Amino acid sequence: MKSAQEVKKIVSFLRRTYKNQKKTNGIIAVSGGIDSALSLTLLTKALGPKNVYPVLLPYGDQSIADSELICSWNKVPKKNWQTINIKHAVDTITATCHSGKGGDEEPYPESRKLSRNTGSPMQARSAASSRMTKLRLGNAMARTRMIYVFDKAKELNGLVCGTENKSEHYLGYFTRFGDAASDIEPIAHLYKTHVRELVKFLDLPEAFLEKAPSAGLWEDQTDENEMGFSYEDADKALAVILDESKEKIDQELLKKVKKVVTVQAFKHQVPYKM
Repeated sequence: MKSAQEVKKIVSFLRRTYKNQKKTNGIIAVSGGIDSALSLTLLTKALGPKNVYPVLLPYGDQSIADSELICSWNKVPKKNWQTINIKHAVDTITATCHSGKGGDEEPYPESRKLSRNTGSPMQARSAASSRMTKLRLGNAMARTRMIYVFDKAKELNGLVCGTENKSEHYLGYFTRFGDAASDIEPIAHLYKTHVRELVKFLDLPEAFLEKAPSAGLWEDQTDENEMGFSYEDADKALAVILDESKEKIDQELLKKVKKVVTVQAFKHQVPYKM
């Protein structure tokens, strides 16, 4: 990937789309992760800092230090920032929804956390139930965040800028109608490894390269532990599956990634229509 050309192409796409839709304000949820850091930076280059409105949406005592860091680094005026703690809203929703009877998102079939449970069947069921509860909480958090973000876009007559990358899309590592909801997606065509390349090229703060990718669903949760393989390995497999890459890769890895892609494919097919 030629980074300079890629940045120019994305910025042009953002600028053109906002202009065509007669919108000047960009609203974006800034999580403090590498994807939102890059998306915010590209959006700021396209619209200018004064037209960008970051929304910081921690749950409880979740840190927003890196979110604030990238907003400052991009020189977005502080008056444009909005911080909303979603804990009360999410807890109100989950208190009425959680009955302990399953959830609406498929857990990853290769989850290492579940595979560590080697006790009795009852212990395994308890661990699975606990994990499902965490996933449901994570889904509620993601969907609640987007209520606030889209409401902000309505207030400012703007477009919501998304932060999804190609790897997450095909691995299904997103919440439907949650973090995948947006009006425009500037990095959806980039694999996670490409995201890292552009972050290096743009010289973003080192913190965004050092931090392990995480959806922030629970303490010490990381994307790669949940999936059972690294993004670097996943991207090599996805390139073979999606782009007909001829690179030789481990067949067991390819099998694992194919299984996840297959299991999560329903997320790209709903809603089913006549």
